[in-house]
Amino acid sequence: MTSEEVKLNVEKALEEIRPFLQSDGGDISLISIDNGTSVKVKLEGACVGCSVNQMTLKSGVEMTIKKYVPQIEEVINIG
Repeated sequence: MTSEEVKLNVEKALEEIRPFLQSDGGDISLISIDNGTSVKVKLEGACVGCSVNQMTLKSGVEMTIKKYVPQIEEVINIG
């Protein structure tokens, strides 16, 4: 998978997740993809101070991104 394909697939994963975050007043942005294995995102809006955002990041965001791009090893919230 080329770096462009990785980026497109990560964006597709975020589009799948975004409606759930937006329904709670939050959102997510892709910041970068490093070495094709590490994704940096920024949780926004209501997600910023949310006490369950780490759980959301690991169980929802990371799992969905890995479904689209299996070689991704970690998802980091830089927010």
